[in-house]
Amino acid sequence: MTIVELRQYTLHPGARDTLIELFEREFVTGQEAVGITVGGRFRDLDDPDRFVWLRSFPDMAERARALRAFYYGPVWLAHRDAANATMLDSDDVLLLRGPGFVAPDGGGPAVATICHPLDTAAFADHFEQRLRPELAAGTLPLAVHRTEHAENTFPALPVRTGEDVLVWFTTGDAAPLPDLSAHLKSAPQQLLLSPVTRRRHDGPVSGG
Repeated sequence: MTIVELRQYTLHPGARDTLIELFEREFVTGQEAVGITVGGRFRDLDDPDRFVWLRSFPDMAERARALRAFYYGPVWLAHRDAANATMLDSDDVLLLRGPGFVAPDGGGPAVATICHPLDTAAFADHFEQRLRPELAAGTLPLAVHRTEHAENTFPALPVRTGEDVLVWFTTGDAAPLPDLSAHLKSAPQQLLLSPVTRRRHDGPVSGG
């Protein structure tokens, strides 16, 4: 299991493809060069102004080192103004522990399900014993994550605090969930996501 950031950016209207083109051209390889594992990148199909992506690190100390290297390094400094010009909010970030997630090629849309359990340990047990088998009848959960409560080691980038979540990713359209009201503080949030794909290294970016 690794440290994973699930990042949801709210963008200026019409700016999403501008950010995605810049992100794919500069920020994927730029982050990988300093040791960051860049996971899935997605268009939110329910919100034309939201960009969702993941990145991961072996541990919190390596997260601090890698983020310092990237955000004080040449790639971000050269392109940060262009990137920031597309964004209204980039602080919706969940710090998680899990395997990370990249949608399989040709898998169509992906779904991120975010739950706030009343008792996280009990709900995780319920998920493994009851919910995962039910979901497996339709679309198998590919990656399950829980909140990482360690102190933010790079406070220049805020993360959401004071909440405990269980997040899982599936592929295919969002399937109806069973009634989980006895286990959760609020209704689950489901993000229907279209993976960002590359036709070639220097070619156009298209929706998955």
